Amino acid sequence: MSDVARGPLVCVVGPTASGKSEVAELVAERLGSCVVSVDAMQVYRGMDVGTAKTPAAERRVPLLMVDVADVRENYSAQRFQRDARACVERLLDEGRVPVLCGGTGLYLNAVIDEMSFPSGSRDEGPRHAYEALLAERGPAALHDLLAERDPASAALIHPNNARRVVRALEMLDEGTSYAAHHAGLHARAARYDARVWGLTMSRERLYERIDARVDRMMAAGLLDEVRALVARGLTTDVTAGQAIGYKELLDVVAGRRPLDEAVETIKRRTRRYAKRQLSWFRHDARVRWIDLDACGPDEACARILGDLARDGGGSRGAL
Repeated sequence: MSDVARGPLVCVVGPTASGKSEVAELVAERLGSCVVSVDAMQVYRGMDVGTAKTPAAERRVPLLMVDVADVRENYSAQRFQRDARACVERLLDEGRVPVLCGGTGLYLNAVIDEMSFPSGSRDEGPRHAYEALLAERGPAALHDLLAERDPASAALIHPNNARRVVRALEMLDEGTSYAAHHAGLHARAARYDARVWGLTMSRERLYERIDARVDRMMAAGLLDEVRALVARGLTTDVTAGQAIGYKELLDVVAGRRPLDEAVETIKRRTRRYAKRQLSWFRHDARVRWIDLDACGPDEACARILGDLARDGGGSRGAL
């Protein structure tokens, strides 16, 4: 790479239901560019309603990095890094400013920062051994094994998060500590000249928006979407099946829980996820926060474009 990072890149981040997609589309439209989705679940084909994927007919600009994987695949951050960077490079080569939009902090950093991932495949022997131990003795025993081998990593992972415990054990086998890897996620050299804006609003308003959006998703046919995906192979054993909204409704489809209980669980878990997203982005000193209690999407777009112009960014005179 050159000593001068390529760019600029515009990144619009924030918690779920904060209105990122609308703002990012407005910015990309003004810049004559595209939006690159930075969402761990929008990559999956058929997961549309539950991931709040902007319908194709309603998009102001092309939306990249959606519908690139089957729900039976376990699409990783490493694969996302490769594929999203290819989109970014193509836009830069065309003289356009890529507009990244999403709430998956790890995926954003994987694209805009220098970040490497441990090698390994989900199909290798050690994973099967750990999953067999999980099936035979349960998540507590698996977490105990991690605590014996790597106490620092065990302290960071909830005992019931078996998927992450398995990955931490795999990483140990590959010579990497999950704890050490985690500690470095917020302190990495920049790969691109990325300008990051975060959208925020009062907690009360955000939670109201989250609850209302879940209700809209249910009214828009999320349960039917899950049923259709089950017919295509979606289960809780793959990454897509762990997505909030899908995991709970998979239980409904299987008869393991009533619908009303599942919907309330989706709302509660989404609110908790929003808190984690805010915590992640608040660790990043690059983020310039825009309070949507004080302005709307158009004003937020104007703020981003104004900041970009003052910073010396832009594309083909679009500003």
